Amino acid sequence: MTTGITSERTWQLLNLLADGEFHSGEILADQLGVSRASVFNALAKVADSGVVLQRVRGRGYRLARPWHRLEHGEVLRRLGKDAAQFNLEILPQAASSNTLLLQRAGPDDAGGRAPSGSVLAVELQTAGRGRMGRNWHSCLGSALTFSLLWRFDCGLNALSGLSLGVGVAVVRALKKLGAQDVQLKWPNDILTEQGKLAGVLIEAQGDMLGPSTVVIGIGLNYTMPANLARQIDQPASALDEVCAAMPTRNQLLAIALLELAQVLQQFAQGGFAALRNEWEQCHIHQDMPVQMHMADGQLVSGIARGVSDSGELCLETAQGMRRFNSGEVAGKVAGLRR
Repeated sequence: MTTGITSERTWQLLNLLADGEFHSGEILADQLGVSRASVFNALAKVADSGVVLQRVRGRGYRLARPWHRLEHGEVLRRLGKDAAQFNLEILPQAASSNTLLLQRAGPDDAGGRAPSGSVLAVELQTAGRGRMGRNWHSCLGSALTFSLLWRFDCGLNALSGLSLGVGVAVVRALKKLGAQDVQLKWPNDILTEQGKLAGVLIEAQGDMLGPSTVVIGIGLNYTMPANLARQIDQPASALDEVCAAMPTRNQLLAIALLELAQVLQQFAQGGFAALRNEWEQCHIHQDMPVQMHMADGQLVSGIARGVSDSGELCLETAQGMRRFNSGEVAGKVAGLRR
């Protein structure tokens, strides 16, 4: 969990420092109309929020890595004619974009009813969530973290396999941007040979017969600073390890939204079945031995034979073919399939 930045002045200074160049304390103070002591105090605890700030006597302050901020107008420009599909908001900070968007998705009398296509992108997420209650760790500028609200006419029982379809959309977007050797792990992790690149968290509201609303949360590692890597308890990777020419975060968000919209419209028409073959082509454990760790502690061994039309993992076991809709998959990956 990341400590939040509570001071508006601190955000103002981080915006001025976003270019990664040195800025003297005197000039920063003049720009904001405050004292140099106020600048010092406002930047004193940014390390608690994962921000690596360099201070050099005689030169001033600079961010160890430039912060390429998300810009509302730039994302809309890259969305082009499809921008009308989305209602985009960019927040400097939030505990969890999913939690906030779920609140906005609720009934009118609770301040909800955000339209389908609502997007919340957050620069600094202080309590990002992953599957099974895990934390999603990120720091300023190192990740793309956003949530997309989408409304379906169908009921919750027709949404099986949606998280796998979202994984397909993310892989499509990354391949468009030149990412190499990106694959999927059931049910919704996006991996490279180095480790986990991105994760998906889907939360749904509605009735079994319809209509229904989903909030799709995506966290994607853009870079992997050393101070962030130390917080993560599993192998992790970042986009700059698999992209020869890095996209901007604005470009990444726009392409991801376009691919998500296409997949969600496809899913609304025919469910996951139409995406199944594409998912299996990206499946990192396809036709490989794996172990399924069940919530009750049981271990099931078998050969991963892809997924069903509803997104269940199919394992060929000694007792025959079995299907699973929950559990954690572990399997030895000697290298990515090509």
